Amino acid sequence: MKIILTGASGFIGTNLMSTLIDGHHELLNLDISPASNQEHEPYRANVDIMDGEALSKSVTDFQPDVFIHLAGRTDCDENTTVEEDYQANVEGVENVLEAVKICPSIERLIMTSTQYVCGPGRMPDNDEDYYPHTVYGHSKVETEKLTREANLKCDWVIIRPVNIWGPYHERYSREFWKIADKGLYLHPGVPSPTRTYGYVGNIVWQILKMIEADRQVVDRQVFYVGDKPINIEKWVMGFCLGFRGKKPRVIPMWMMRLMGKMGDLISKFTGKPFYITSSRLRSMTGDYYAPMDKTFDVFGEPPYTLEQGINDTVEWYRSKK
Repeated sequence: MKIILTGASGFIGTNLMSTLIDGHHELLNLDISPASNQEHEPYRANVDIMDGEALSKSVTDFQPDVFIHLAGRTDCDENTTVEEDYQANVEGVENVLEAVKICPSIERLIMTSTQYVCGPGRMPDNDEDYYPHTVYGHSKVETEKLTREANLKCDWVIIRPVNIWGPYHERYSREFWKIADKGLYLHPGVPSPTRTYGYVGNIVWQILKMIEADRQVVDRQVFYVGDKPINIEKWVMGFCLGFRGKKPRVIPMWMMRLMGKMGDLISKFTGKPFYITSSRLRSMTGDYYAPMDKTFDVFGEPPYTLEQGINDTVEWYRSKK
């Protein structure tokens, strides 16, 4: 199968590329960033999704069967707007959709959105029940709307990754895993929330299922990709035990709030996020469910357990130190 990907030098894309290479597919990654795994660099072309002409030419020349769109801005900056800094998720998507339209070989498009198109607090009533969380979430609402309005002739499916973790995750590598590996992680002394996480190996497995599925199963559907919601303490404890062989220290909530405020000031003055801020503390103590039942009903249970994912991630993290 001929598969073209955008943004496959990133976190999910790197893991997906490894599996697709093992499956002996003919691949092309369109990405302005070098491959995170140097073994993938021969598959990369330096093409920016913001350059519509270059993008369309690359797609038409390659004539793929499947198009997987992963590129875009994925961080959460609340000091800007979609129009100012998240145009990769709007204009870039418009360019992708135009390239797909003019390439008759494409049978299926997998468009990547985010769980942030629906924030914490309640479950969405339907696939277009948007209540975005963060500016990033707002930008991905536009991604989804553009995809629906494109009148594509090929199949299309929108995926909404939840909080995905695993090898090649840059932020966790320089934040939580780094702190946990040093034995410095502090856990809030309050009942731990339930959140929807996803080991990247399971997300890759789910995407492969969508590539292989019959049209009537996936066409014009939205699927959250990830694992079942879990108590965050189970995830945190698993990593602390994996790195140090012992549980983290539990700190009273009033002290954590004080540390969060101090972290806010440090982040403001240094320009670099401190490992504990008020925003991160809210994330550590608030529920965030995603409706995963549809994904499991259609594709089944993913293959990797939490323990397997943690072991693989700890092994990868240590190998790159």
